[in-house]
Amino acid sequence: MKLGNILITGGASGLGAATVEAVVRHGGKPMVIDRNRPSADVPFQCADLADTDAVDAAVCILADQVERKIDGVFTAAGIDSCGKLTDVPSKDWERVVHVNLFGTVAVIRSALPFLKASGGRVVTCASTLGIKAVSDATAYCASKFGVVGFSRALAAELAGEVGVTTLIPGGMYTSFFDDRDAQYKPPPDAVLNEPENVAETVVFALSQPPGCEIRELVVCASTESSWP
Repeated sequence: MKLGNILITGGASGLGAATVEAVVRHGGKPMVIDRNRPSADVPFQCADLADTDAVDAAVCILADQVERKIDGVFTAAGIDSCGKLTDVPSKDWERVVHVNLFGTVAVIRSALPFLKASGGRVVTCASTLGIKAVSDATAYCASKFGVVGFSRALAAELAGEVGVTTLIPGGMYTSFFDDRDAQYKPPPDAVLNEPENVAETVVFALSQPPGCEIRELVVCASTESSWP
């Protein structure tokens, strides 16, 4: 199945950027919503995913650029704020949920009329910490557990109309961990996944023929400590 026009949040870095490259490699046309401009020369709109109105405007502008045809959405954007609940400032804690969960919901809600028209697909990005909880990650776990629950409910709601896959990735070699305190970074001997390999699984999910649903994908290194 051809990929078509694929909207990717967080497409300027990490897994999102790797998926932009994978979509191009497989003959699709990526579009990006991010706070930063992607290095790839693709349709792009700058928006903060915590701002629902800005997300809606960005989706509408990008849809107009591709003749209002969106065939797929991948919600790669995500942030974290590590620490004990009482040590993380409340606004920082809440922003994690706003970006990771509410931002995911906002972009899908805005894209849904186009996805229903095209019979398209959604791949949401949860985390292995969306199915396993750990200390010092209450905001991230809450947001990613939320993404899993939202995605499962959305799949039931859109059955027969729009395909929904929940991607549950483990740690990857990206800049996601760069700004953390040392105690919250993967240890030196940690084996993570290459984002390019995980991006191929996103393309695989987006490429399924009509009626064939991959509901959930857990993709992690074989020694991933946060799964099972």
